[in-house]
Amino acid sequence: MNTVTAPAEPTTPTPTKKSGGFTATASNYIDERTSISTAVKELGRKIFPDHWSFLLGEVALYSFVIILLSGTFLTFFFQASMAEVHYEGSYVPLKGIEMSAAMASTLDISFDVRGGLLMRQVHHWAALLFVASIGLHMLRIFFTGAFRKPRELNWVIGFVLFILAMAEGFTGYSLPDDLLSGNGLRIIDGMVKGIPVIGTWTSFLLFGGEFPGTDIVGRLYSLHILLLPAIILVLIALHLLFVVVHKHTQFSGPGRTQQNVVGYPILPVYAAKAGGFFFIVFGVVMLIASLFTINPVWNYGPYDPSPVSAGTQPDWYIGFADGVLRLAPSNWDIVLFDHTFSFGILIPLAVVGLFIVLVLIYPFIEGWITGDKREHHILDRPRNAATRTAIGSAGVTFYAVLWAAASSDIIATHFKVTMEGVIHTLQVLLFVGPVLAYFIAKRTCLALQKKDRSIALHGYESGRIVRLPGGEYIEVHEPVDEYERWNLVGHESYQPLMIRPNSRGRITVAQRTRAALSRWFFEDRIDPVTQGELESSHDHH
Repeated sequence: MNTVTAPAEPTTPTPTKKSGGFTATASNYIDERTSISTAVKELGRKIFPDHWSFLLGEVALYSFVIILLSGTFLTFFFQASMAEVHYEGSYVPLKGIEMSAAMASTLDISFDVRGGLLMRQVHHWAALLFVASIGLHMLRIFFTGAFRKPRELNWVIGFVLFILAMAEGFTGYSLPDDLLSGNGLRIIDGMVKGIPVIGTWTSFLLFGGEFPGTDIVGRLYSLHILLLPAIILVLIALHLLFVVVHKHTQFSGPGRTQQNVVGYPILPVYAAKAGGFFFIVFGVVMLIASLFTINPVWNYGPYDPSPVSAGTQPDWYIGFADGVLRLAPSNWDIVLFDHTFSFGILIPLAVVGLFIVLVLIYPFIEGWITGDKREHHILDRPRNAATRTAIGSAGVTFYAVLWAAASSDIIATHFKVTMEGVIHTLQVLLFVGPVLAYFIAKRTCLALQKKDRSIALHGYESGRIVRLPGGEYIEVHEPVDEYERWNLVGHESYQPLMIRPNSRGRITVAQRTRAALSRWFFEDRIDPVTQGELESSHDHH
């Protein structure tokens, strides 16, 4: 006969008194249901390298936090409306002038709201710092090769963030509806209308009618405070998530390998340093905003298409778009089938669009050319990737020429030269400048590689001359330390790809093109010092 034993009655554990009272009980309750302590513990173990160049990304993040804080303050007082009102605020020179409600509220924030002018300037300076720090951060990533596998997607996210930051800055810059922002919007309207077939309809859709429309400020306001910040927040979260998942890149050095990251854990060291750095950035922005005026809309007055002066310039980060329009010849309009095709607008738009797309997909282009499918966590010194550094220098020069062209009128008036002379000079530099920058940067990198090779093998010149027993005079060289030697020899040498027949025994055009590009990328190079050469040099000394 089978017997069934009843389960024992569950025993209730004797409650123990925990220190902390209600707080400890609540934290335990939350932790038991979310395991948040485990997540914090694992995240706190992540190691971040301690190098000054990595702070650029932090500056961008902290600038965005400052933008959100100051922007929240401004939303309580700004009126995103183009309804016509008569200004009756404290700024006497504009009293009684007809303007939009957006312009009037901007003046009220500047002169009648306590702390309003400071917050306006904090918001604007933080926006400029946000765009600048992202741009410098992207340059650091490019020139050190931090975009290589497995971080190609993170490069795309970062570059999209850069484009969105410029869009966020432009929409905010256009909100006051002053003369300066109105001229900027007029340029955008002209570019949109220059697009065949859809240009006019797109302009009507954007502005809500014929320029300047009836509610463009309200539409830009929605973009500026809702849509663009939400997308930027999501992309920042994804960017930081990928940084944690892929581990942080680092420069070469003793004890630093592809798997071993040398630095500080997030908790408590890195978090404390990051918190202090945030307050430093915040303090610097506040100091700049307190001492230096920016965007004084009361000097420009409300938007009116008639009083256009040479002093109206876009914010620096959007200047390249204005510059490419100024460099385009003015006689490129062609009439076909009773339609005018404004190639003076279409070609500049195509050039800027192509430039942006090439920068966006560059990691995939370099990966295809080099055939490098390995993971990379150790950064390159820019001199050791000569072709990549030369390409980056050419791109920066191309951007700089467009940027300078946006101030062609200012250059002409300040240096008392002709506008035509400035434009023609910049048009030549737009083609010649990147080529010169490419060759100068590449030859400089190769020369620095030769110098590094010499120092690694023979050491530094000490300036001390010694006479040998045979009567020969030589200069004594001082050997380099271990860390410096790692910097000089701790990089890889790549070989151009070899052409191999495919499964059908054929060599395709794509393979030939890839091999030719690979030779161009790697043919001019200086091989790093090998261990055998180091030992031989040491024995010789």
